[in-house]
Amino acid sequence: METTTSVHKEVKIHKEKVSTRTYMRQNYMLYLFLAPAIILTVVFKYVPMYGAIISFKDFSPMKGIWGSDWIGLEHFTRFLTSPNFGEIFMNTLKLSVYGLILGFPVPIILALMLNQVRRASIKKNIQLILYAPNFISVVIICGMLFIFLSPTGPINTILSLFIDKPISFMSDSDAFRSIYIISGIWQGAGWASIIYVAALANVDPQLHDAANIDGASLLQRIWHIDLPTLKPMMAVLFILGAGGIMAIGFEKAYLLQTAMNIPTSEIIPTYVYKVGLQAGDYAYSSAVGLFNSIINVILLVFVNFVVKKLNEGEGLY
Repeated sequence: METTTSVHKEVKIHKEKVSTRTYMRQNYMLYLFLAPAIILTVVFKYVPMYGAIISFKDFSPMKGIWGSDWIGLEHFTRFLTSPNFGEIFMNTLKLSVYGLILGFPVPIILALMLNQVRRASIKKNIQLILYAPNFISVVIICGMLFIFLSPTGPINTILSLFIDKPISFMSDSDAFRSIYIISGIWQGAGWASIIYVAALANVDPQLHDAANIDGASLLQRIWHIDLPTLKPMMAVLFILGAGGIMAIGFEKAYLLQTAMNIPTSEIIPTYVYKVGLQAGDYAYSSAVGLFNSIINVILLVFVNFVVKKLNEGEGLY
């Protein structure tokens, strides 16, 4: 009996392999279209992982990666025991977590609002206005923030009607996180809503018509029809967002840094940039970056596990 079962399994596996090969042969053009993306991913994402070896070595450019002495976890220990580790780690975590919590619902709300606009021309114009900030350079965004929030800028001009002394927002370490997060939401929320708008376009209009006949209000239709449609997409995007909590870019934080807001604006990516590229301590900065990546992977796995438990088995993988 066991022999017969194993034979059936082998036959089934063989058929699956044959059908897969047949499918690939018949649709080879699809795989050719996919090839550039795979090559770029391998070259720019996987090949550079080779350089992470220097995180465990006393790297010397003269000796090269393999010729440098192996020192194990010394660089990681140095970072974890450094006096500013706690401040840098918490700054990175707070910026990312607050940004995720405050920014995640905004694209969903925008998509739900856009879905209620029936006139196509008005909807397109609103979408254009919402998407435009995403195409503005980070450098320009930071320049705009410095101008708008300067003591003589338009924000302080308005506030001067209520207060006597102008506020130096960019020199206030307590204001840095709010400035960073709010400007980030303004810049990216419209573009992030595209995927939700596309998902809502697949909702059957007859469901809304039936709900209208039954006397359902607008909020009830959104709650019972639109949000369940978005739920799988929301789960996937939340997992990806949570998995990238520590993968915050250094450009904006670095450009918004001033001597006065360093206590809250110094994050792991800016620290890696300063230690690695400016100070030339490549091995140590590589170790810090690798530590950051490991935290990201752990968070991704953990959040995916939690979401699958809460979302009836639906997760990223």
